[in-house]
Amino acid sequence: MAEPLVVTPGEVSPEEMLDALNDGQRVVVNTEFLGSEHEVTLRWDGETYYCDTPTRLHKHETEAEMRACLERQGYVEGAAEQDG
Repeated sequence: MAEPLVVTPGEVSPEEMLDALNDGQRVVVNTEFLGSEHEVTLRWDGETYYCDTPTRLHKHETEAEMRACLERQGYVEGAAEQDG
């Protein structure tokens, strides 16, 4: 398995992150959550996008849903970071 792309929130564009995921690469976002540093692991299995966060694993069925999640959580450039 290829090394994951490791980024900090806002470091890459939504397109760069989705391109990496769609190419089969895992993306690890080093983020702060409730005052502690955590890793969020993002991946795509060819059918479903996954976000493995410090509090839960959630799924997205489409690229549009994944893009909205990346932006809502502040993981990509130009997005406002939110807690939760």
